[in-house]
Amino acid sequence: MFSKACEYGIRALTIIAKEGEKGQKVGIKEVCKLAQTPESFTAKILQNLVKQGILNSQKGPSGGFYISKDLSNVTLYEIVVAIDGPEVFRKCGLGLPECNAKKPCPLHTKFEVVRDELNAMCQSSTLETLVEQLVLDTYKR
Repeated sequence: MFSKACEYGIRALTIIAKEGEKGQKVGIKEVCKLAQTPESFTAKILQNLVKQGILNSQKGPSGGFYISKDLSNVTLYEIVVAIDGPEVFRKCGLGLPECNAKKPCPLHTKFEVVRDELNAMCQSSTLETLVEQLVLDTYKR
């Protein structure tokens, strides 16, 4: 349900947050190596997250990406909206431009349940929870 950009962004944020627990900033090359994501695409995603205030970056020899927020205050919902926009939680399952209760697509009612569950899961999941449950070995070094 998430775009490739959103998947890459979530993976990158978990790595940055995990490394941040050790007080370290992470460079784009290391993030991409661990997350197995393309560097230029991931860099654009991370810069967007910096603009959105979810992530911080510092230039220079001791620079890199880091998160200064309390991880328990960063929801998966906030991350998804920052990358994919709020439409993920509202759009038609078939991608039709005019799908609503008055003019439903064939999947409208069933997909509405899926969207609502996705929304609830994202609202209740925090970056802290993702990082706690993350085994960094999930990402290849």
